[in-house]
Amino acid sequence: MAYDGDLEWTKWNGPYFNNPILTFEEFKKVAEENYLNNPYRAVIVYENKVVGQVSAFWEDGELKNWLEFGILLYDQNTWSKGMGSIVTKLWITHLFEITPHIHRIGFTTWSGNKGMMKVGEKIGMTKEAQIRKVRYYQKKYYDSIKYGVLRNEWLLLQES
Repeated sequence: MAYDGDLEWTKWNGPYFNNPILTFEEFKKVAEENYLNNPYRAVIVYENKVVGQVSAFWEDGELKNWLEFGILLYDQNTWSKGMGSIVTKLWITHLFEITPHIHRIGFTTWSGNKGMMKVGEKIGMTKEAQIRKVRYYQKKYYDSIKYGVLRNEWLLLQES
């Protein structure tokens, strides 16, 4: 599994939060508890290997009108090849299908993660906000960047 070896992905996944790196056994336990039978989480499998994960969460808690998502590709061999865009498009479509009441889906990244910013732009999401100099990593400040898409916009994008 990609998670267990190459940790380069940790430099791009909100490194300013300093989240602990789980051992493979810890990761398996968390995955079993949080991913099985959960429509808001999935692993990404490519060539019979787990290469990443996607997830979604309610930004507004119990109100459940504001859905945000995240994507992680652990394996560097999957980067810059279009996989992030393909997976993100499939995930957004899935999320709109399982949440027929919501009008918008989005994600937040940081200005140091050029790859994720490119995914948002490439698949037609709107850059909705740029909060300047709020992410501190390796003695440098970065911006927090928010992307979103409305259901009607997404449907039009899928038709074209």
